[in-house]
Amino acid sequence: MQKKVTLLSEFGEFGLIEHITNNIKKINPETIYGIGDDAAVLDYSNKKILVTTDLLVEGIHFNLIYTPLKHLGYKSVVVNLSDIVAMNGTPKQITFSLAVSSKFSVEAIEDLYEGVRLACNHYGVDLIGGDTSSSLTGLLISVTAMGYANENEIVYRNGAKETDLICVSGDLGAAYMGLQLLEREKTVFSETSQVQPDLSGHDYILERQLKPEARVDIIKKLKEKGILPTSMIDISDGLSSELIHICKQSKTGCRIYTEKIPIDAETCKMANEFNLPPETAALNGGEDYELLFTIPLSDFEKIKLIKGISVIGNITNASEGLNLISPDGNFIQIMAQGWNAIK
Repeated sequence: MQKKVTLLSEFGEFGLIEHITNNIKKINPETIYGIGDDAAVLDYSNKKILVTTDLLVEGIHFNLIYTPLKHLGYKSVVVNLSDIVAMNGTPKQITFSLAVSSKFSVEAIEDLYEGVRLACNHYGVDLIGGDTSSSLTGLLISVTAMGYANENEIVYRNGAKETDLICVSGDLGAAYMGLQLLEREKTVFSETSQVQPDLSGHDYILERQLKPEARVDIIKKLKEKGILPTSMIDISDGLSSELIHICKQSKTGCRIYTEKIPIDAETCKMANEFNLPPETAALNGGEDYELLFTIPLSDFEKIKLIKGISVIGNITNASEGLNLISPDGNFIQIMAQGWNAIK
């Protein structure tokens, strides 16, 4: 039975907004008033408010040939929440705006918003507003995330100190290799449509690309152990680029070790299929949304008790530069080769 498709024109802008938000309920007491007026009303009392915004543009940040709309909605929320988490904050609200072309149906937008709703529910975040517009070129998504932190707990990029340990959560490079797999299968399918994409056995790297998660759990574990990072950033553009951001803003150098960079076995296997060193995917791939942070050397005994965190090196004096140490002891200058939004 063919699924009914509803044209966006049947609803219009305000009808569509009402349709896709009629089951949105506020979760947090800080949200006084959400969707339904000219602006949302929030009350954070004595907390410091954190705000971040990201754009996701069709053909630049995502390809709808292999990106399900529900996954896209989920991911578009997560990548913004990750920025709040990287400030050691707690995400609480988002606004969600989109520009959409006539090629999309109401049902397609429902799928997109279902992903948004699932992400909001999973992270305990309120959707409090946004905007919609038509587009002549495809789909554009803009998400603004808001959260809070105590003033003395906010972590910036510029606080790394000499001798600090450099840490990362999870493993790196998986999202990039998931993207390479999807692009390869898309190319094969476009050249020979009779050959169906073969994605079997690659669930982990595909999920890391299509449905990443913000590491709220890591922030909670650090607080439980009494560890306050001296600097922190999320890994959206690749380990090398993010490490350069921290060192540049902290006016330091760094030294990390190739063999200490955490890389999953499935990532290594796929990298080998592409004749790509796995550490290259980890350093330059991006979209892992893991946390890169520094801690005082005195916290080493605490950090080694937290599962899922790897110490990969240390902060040095700026005069020593930014260096990757290979297994045979060679020093390799770290270069920013990750994602560049403006090309």
